[in-house]
Parts: sequence; C-alpha cells; structure tokens
Amino acid sequence: MSSHREAPAISKDPVADNTDTYAFVSPDRPDTVTIITNYIPVEAPAGGPNFYEFGDDVLYEIHVDNNGDALPDVTFQLRFQTLLRNDDTFLYNTGPITALDSLTWNRRQLYSLTRVSGGDSQVLGSGLTCPPCNIGPRSTPDYESLADRAVHNLGGGVRVFAGQRAEGFFVDLGSIFDLGALRPVQNFHLLPLPMAAGVNSTRDANVHTIAIEVPIRMLTRDGSAPSNPLDARAVLGIWGAASRRRVSVREKAARDIETGPWVQVSRLGNPLFNEVITPMAEKDLWNALPPSQDAQFLKYVQHPELAGLLPLLYPGVFPSLAGLTAVRADLVAVLLTGIPEGIVDGFQNFTGPTPADMLRLNVAIGPTDTPNPLGLVAGDAAGFPNGRRLVDDVVTIELRAIAGLTYTLINKSYPLDGAVGLVTDGLTIANSGVSYLDHFPYLGVPHDGFHTPAA
Repeated sequence: MSSHREAPAISKDPVADNTDTYAFVSPDRPDTVTIITNYIPVEAPAGGPNFYEFGDDVLYEIHVDNNGDALPDVTFQLRFQTLLRNDDTFLYNTGPITALDSLTWNRRQLYSLTRVSGGDSQVLGSGLTCPPCNIGPRSTPDYESLADRAVHNLGGGVRVFAGQRAEGFFVDLGSIFDLGALRPVQNFHLLPLPMAAGVNSTRDANVHTIAIEVPIRMLTRDGSAPSNPLDARAVLGIWGAASRRRVSVREKAARDIETGPWVQVSRLGNPLFNEVITPMAEKDLWNALPPSQDAQFLKYVQHPELAGLLPLLYPGVFPSLAGLTAVRADLVAVLLTGIPEGIVDGFQNFTGPTPADMLRLNVAIGPTDTPNPLGLVAGDAAGFPNGRRLVDDVVTIELRAIAGLTYTLINKSYPLDGAVGLVTDGLTIANSGVSYLDHFPYLGVPHDGFHTPAA
C-alpha cells in the first residue's frame, strides 16, 4: 500500500491499482529473485458475498530492465479468468472449500503466466489456480495449507503465486496525512499533541498478490549470475504495472466490451514515489507513462515538496533543511538513477544517467540472515534502496532521506540536523502486527472475516 489510492483516477479503479512492488534475492533460493506486486488496496477481510479478486479485463505485468535504458527487456504478463459454477446462488461458496477444485467453491479464478523477451512470447503456465479468499473457519478451514497448494512450480526454477495475502506494508496513514504529523515527535509539530506510539493503519487489511520466483540467469542481459556487486550486469531495474483496453463499451444487461490496444493505468517502482513526490495534477499522467519518460518529473525529486514542508510543520527542528536550496542529487541517485560506484564502499546499483523510477536490485548481493529494516542506510546492502524486501521500513527510510540523511553521501560537510535520526512514523515490525512467511510467497496468511474486527 505504499501507493494505495495515490492518484485520482486509479483511486476509482482498485482492481488495477498497483499498491506495492518488492524485489529481492530469495533467502531460501539465493540463485533466484523474488518479485512481488500487490493490487487492490485495503481489502476488508469480511468482504462478502462478492469477495475480492483480480480483474479479468486487466493486464498485469512485471517488467525488468537489464541494460539501463529504463525499457523492459523481460516482462512477465498475467491474465485472469473468472469461472462461475452455479448461476442460481448468490454465495461465493456453498460449503467448506477444502481443495482448489472443491465443487462447493462457486466463483474461482484461473490465470496464465507469459514471459516476453526480445519480441518472443513464451507461455510458462496456463490454467493456474488462485486460492479463494480467506472467509472463515467454516468456509476455508486450514487456509494456510489450501493456499500453499496454489504455489505453482512451472519448471526451470520458476514458481508463481497469485491470490489474497495479508497486507505486509505497515504505515501510520492516519497520522501522516493529518498535516504530516508523526506521532512519536508530534509534540514538536506546528499543531502539537502529546507524543504517542505509531498506529498501523493497514494492520487488519488484505491485498491481492502476484509473486514470482525466477532464476537470476533468466533476468540478466547475458544469462549470467554475476557475483561481483560492482559488475554492471548485476543490476536490474524492476517495476510492476497494470493496463486496460483503450476502449470500453457498456451495453445493456450489464455487459461490457473491451477492445483496442492495452493502455497502462498504474505502475510502481520505488515505494511512495507517486504518493508523496509527484504533485496531484500530474499523478494520473505519471501512472500512464513508462519509467523511460520520467525526466519530466526530475525536478520534483531534486526539490521535493515534503523537504520544504518539514521545517514549516516542525518549527526549529530542521534548521539546516530549511536553508537547503541545493539540488537533491542524493534523492536523484536513490530514486531515479541508482547509486553510482564510489558513494558507498563496495556497493552500486547504478543503471545509468536516464532518470527512471524503478526498484534497482543488485543480484550479486545475497540475502542476510539478520536483515536490518533500515536497509542500506544502516549498513545492510541487501535492503532498500537495493531492491525492496518485505521487512524494509521504507516509510522511515524515505522520511529520513528527504529530511537530509542521504544528503551527507553527496556532501559530507552538510550539517545534518540531530532530529533526522528521530524521524519515523513510530512503527516497526515488532509493533506493527505484521508477520511474514519464511518461504515463498513470503507475505503472510490473509486475515479472515470471521475473526477480524470490522474497520
């Protein structure tokens, strides 16, 4: 949900709303990369009788750039098909769903996965089954085991999962969007309140997830698996997207006809980019464009609005940030070009001078047994902004970066304000209520509607 409802148009089209993208070297299979794209923000677990599902009329894509031109060199496409067993019931299920082919499951979804590269398309799998939504102990008993059976091994080291998962992104939306308040330091706010712990706004929400696990050699430009982090071949640019047909005709009897070429309506690389960097008037445009055209948004990264707001919202707390008028080359590196060699010892994820919003993953840097949620800025090179893991606290990382923390990488004489290290929404994995799996597809078991209190 780092880009939930982040633009006016996509906020009205949740089925196509790409809310989060993750990319990391798989901890249990370090010769592979796991890429996760989430859709449909803030799913209420008790969402019946029409439970959440992917759109049959949406083209879901995961793009990989392996040569630094911000254009896709490898693309994974997913198309979904919804099947109804019984036309004469309003029910999603007419009894317990104990298998992916249970006759009691009335509304199922199947999908295909296609790999596109160099103009060639290869269907990796078809007729693949999604799991049902997690309804409750009577309808979906032993849900974890049932969903595990929806992990499909497609041969050649490729695995895929598409279905409902627990929301893994933790953030205090209620506080942040209330004039940029951060509960742990809101006593310093222009409109102060007593300090308080962060509240995870997504704690009980679900999401629909597409997760693929792919051998590194299937993604790199020359089919290699680089071991040197300074090797340019080791860096991949990754983003998710969703597209709809150009023309939609609504006929009588509630029938829609879609035709024409696919038009992108949502995309996501770095978390929170379109959410808090792009101005409201250009958010829909940003969603429609490929990363290769992001030069027109460069000025918003060079001079981010939030960096100017922090000194106003927290008077006297960020004196050096208030006087900072220089171009934020640090944020350009983190978000648009990758970090060049020589900035961080032994590390780079530079894709070249073309400014483009992509996750940049250096696949030569393997997973760590003790990941630091603050990633690269805390010395953990396997974490954000080197790709993005589920455990990475991207809200704190990006807030501190905008507040000046990463500016010292470019200008080591910059007088960093002491308050920068305090900037956080007050949430960690420990107090967020979020838990993950230690195996693919990594996101946790979705909340069911029976046990989860209504929002």
